[in-house]
Amino acid sequence: MHRLIALATLLLLALALAPAAAADSFSTTLVKDGFTQPVFVTNAGDSRLFVVQQNGLIQIIEPDNSVKTFLDLSSQVLDDGEEGLLGLAFHPNYASNGLFYVYYTPSAGGAEVLAEFKRSAGDPDAADPNSERILLTLSDPYANHNGGWMAFKGNYLYLSLGDGGSGGDPQNRAQNLNQWWGKILRINPLDPDGSGPKTYSIPTSNPFVGRPGKNEIWSYGLRNAWRCSFDDLTGKLWCGDVGQDSYEEVDRVRTGKAVNFGWHRLEGRHYYTPAKKRGQLCTSNCLTMPILDYAHSAFGGGNCAVTGGYVSRRSGAAMAGHYTFGDYCSGKVWVIPSNFKAGSTLPSPIADTDYSISSFGEGADGRIYLVDLNGGIYLIDQS
Repeated sequence: MHRLIALATLLLLALALAPAAAADSFSTTLVKDGFTQPVFVTNAGDSRLFVVQQNGLIQIIEPDNSVKTFLDLSSQVLDDGEEGLLGLAFHPNYASNGLFYVYYTPSAGGAEVLAEFKRSAGDPDAADPNSERILLTLSDPYANHNGGWMAFKGNYLYLSLGDGGSGGDPQNRAQNLNQWWGKILRINPLDPDGSGPKTYSIPTSNPFVGRPGKNEIWSYGLRNAWRCSFDDLTGKLWCGDVGQDSYEEVDRVRTGKAVNFGWHRLEGRHYYTPAKKRGQLCTSNCLTMPILDYAHSAFGGGNCAVTGGYVSRRSGAAMAGHYTFGDYCSGKVWVIPSNFKAGSTLPSPIADTDYSISSFGEGADGRIYLVDLNGGIYLIDQS
């Protein structure tokens, strides 16, 4: 009897955690357009939406749908190609400490900067432009593959960095644990010594503390992880990692700690090096394979750059328990269950849009948004 009760309890728990059926159709509602090259949208724990523009502006879409400028860094940001203002993350205690973090290319070029700013003391809809505190300056060998996803999990800030650029990672930076490029970093960004020389601290639980490799590194072997996210329910890390010539990939791992995602040995689930094996499905020494990849020529072609998204955990939403991602070039959007079996055949896109999908984002209420580089922020209709 007790065994039957236990089995019934486990069944009920499984049903509670199982993804709901995904929506059979995909639709969006325009929230606001007129932005200049928006590359991200996020929230600060309330009903406002913060839109990151590549040209250095962060703007707020207010609850009444009006727009205000939160921070203008346009005079100090280089907006060119893949360079610009690329990332934004609010500290989990933002409501009380007013701290947030940005990642950008300075106007002189040749580097990327991770910096902290503070909210204005007199206006909750404005940042203090004079409050900048630089945490990291990374010498940038090339203009492309700069990464830029940022998010907090607990009090630790995660930052994705591309392999530093050029094609094919010619210096093998993504596999080199003595440099930051091609990695996800994990730090505590709060000032550890006031006016002292330290700008951040390193969690002692980081995988390379006390071992060969830079202490800030959390994950490695990435080409250009363009938009990652943590599943609010399971804590799993999802990343869309942009491919080189033939394949785009989506990664899902328990936490990402010490994970080697395989670039430039692998492009998606296929060999990239050595050249004689390029394009063949990896069968040995495959490191951490993505849960899925898709060819540039797949589903009618036109694919070229994956844009990672989010697992919806909004109660009652048609896409609850499902992960949404897209392709920047083709405008295709996929919705897959969060328990998608690694290596399974990717289903057909749920939509083939005209959007240049530069990002997805999440509101404080769990709603998922799509960002079109051409200027529009769209709500994905899911409830």
